[in-house]
Amino acid sequence: MATHEYEVIIIGAGPAGLCAGMYAGRSMLKTAVLEQGLPGGELLNTEVIEDYIGFEHILGSELAEKFQAHAVKFGMDLQTFVRVEKVTKQPDGTFLVTTEGGDSYHAPAVIVTAGGTPVKLGVPGELEYAGKGVSYCAICDGAFYKGHTIMVVGGGDAALEEADFLTRYASKVYLVHRRDEFRASKIVQKRALANPKIEPVYDTVVDAIHGDAQGLMTHATIRNLKTGAVRDLVATGCFVFVGFKPNTGVIDGHFEHDSTGYILTDSNMMTSIEGLFAAGDVRVQLTRQVTTAVGDATTAAIAVEKYLTARRTGHPVPTPMPMLVR
Repeated sequence: MATHEYEVIIIGAGPAGLCAGMYAGRSMLKTAVLEQGLPGGELLNTEVIEDYIGFEHILGSELAEKFQAHAVKFGMDLQTFVRVEKVTKQPDGTFLVTTEGGDSYHAPAVIVTAGGTPVKLGVPGELEYAGKGVSYCAICDGAFYKGHTIMVVGGGDAALEEADFLTRYASKVYLVHRRDEFRASKIVQKRALANPKIEPVYDTVVDAIHGDAQGLMTHATIRNLKTGAVRDLVATGCFVFVGFKPNTGVIDGHFEHDSTGYILTDSNMMTSIEGLFAAGDVRVQLTRQVTTAVGDATTAAIAVEKYLTARRTGHPVPTPMPMLVR
């Protein structure tokens, strides 16, 4: 077990974390980015990016590599497979970050860019058939379903985009949504619903997932919310895209957040805890895209530099002012 001293610690190495690390490095701050897995975040679960300015078409994994190389170039200390357990504000105003491996990190500022985790359906069979039919990543598992009939659950951009992607492999994709219309943007809806392999199933929820003696998914029980009709939908794969939960559980102590747990920040990305900043998918915002993540991160890293300068020089540190949720 060891203690490491930094000026700023960034938790998570997705687009927000890597961008924040790049800007902090450019500001000559001693910076550590702690990532529980491989760097890239949701970019690693996205085959192609077409809406990041300057790149009309780029693989998610390729963009992740470019982000990492750019950030490391400016001196960011990227540490992978480090699982953070707790971020605690100390009496002296600094932060102690403890990890699963027993090491601890100490810094006067922390930027949380830990993203989120997929929301589960919470139905019988979901956990039993996870990895054996149930998936939360089309890019990861889509190729296993060549020629299969599968289902996608959800109604937002992610669900429709992944349903469209999965038609590269599957012969048919049922798009199951609990409402009578999708929440995805119009351009995404138009593309998905024009695909002849996709069949929308509205006003419907999944009640259970079933499988065979080999432990592989064979079908799902679905229920129409308007009629109450229950039927079995034959599908060997169920891809779930019903939302994400922000990974904020590592923060020790109360912080201002919205009703779903996303962190409230002021315009400088500082949370209600002085010295603790947040950027990317953990933060309350209208949309969660690569562009918004790196925009948040840019602001957060520059604000951290100014915050640390104020601490060193004894100038007043601005009081955090959480944004309003309407």
